[in-house]
Amino acid sequence: MNPQGKTYWLVGASEGLGRALATELAGQGASLVLSARNEARLEELAAEISGARAVALDVTDARSVSEAAATIGPIDGVIYNAGAYEPMRATEWNTEAALAMTEVNYLGALRVLGEVLPGFLDRKSGDITLVGSLAGYRGLPAAVGYAASKAALVSLAETMRYDLKGSGVTVRLVNPGFIKTRLTDKNDFKMPMMQTPEQAADKVARAMRSSRFRTDFPAPFSWVMRGLDYLPDALAFRVG
Repeated sequence: MNPQGKTYWLVGASEGLGRALATELAGQGASLVLSARNEARLEELAAEISGARAVALDVTDARSVSEAAATIGPIDGVIYNAGAYEPMRATEWNTEAALAMTEVNYLGALRVLGEVLPGFLDRKSGDITLVGSLAGYRGLPAAVGYAASKAALVSLAETMRYDLKGSGVTVRLVNPGFIKTRLTDKNDFKMPMMQTPEQAADKVARAMRSSRFRTDFPAPFSWVMRGLDYLPDALAFRVG
């Protein structure tokens, strides 16, 4: 979809990729509704982007999401970019942290989509972009909570692509690799082909203008991650 003249609800806009993507889409003529929990950061960003609206919400709270959607009104597209991450191995299990990641990375998407999809279907028009992760393709070390929740989001996008065929509603999945943000700053291991938020935002914006369902980046790191999914388990777990 050409963003020129379209209104997008960008959920997860206050930091990192979301903040850079807001600037990128605004530069292409899109009108933006910016959402996240940090209202102060949203207001700062909205002040930098002509015509942007800041609508704070908590994607883990169904009432908060519903009230935000009612405030926003009709939109042309939604981008679900909200994300939570804590590195955690199964040997250091933290149920609260694992559930918190699942609430934001996956269940929050269900809450947001539940508010916007009926309107899209009624109008036979709408654009949905789900920001997943290359980590969603296979279980990885120290990724309890995160990888599983992103895998759920990947599956959700694939299912919706089947079900919404011919409905006028477009669904796409974007899976980035490592992006230099406050989340990846928590890692103490080597992160190949790290990108800036601005580089990743350019990739997401390009994906939104294309007809592809799935965009994985950066290559060739994305090829390696997808390739792990085709290895026999004995080999894949040895690599991990």
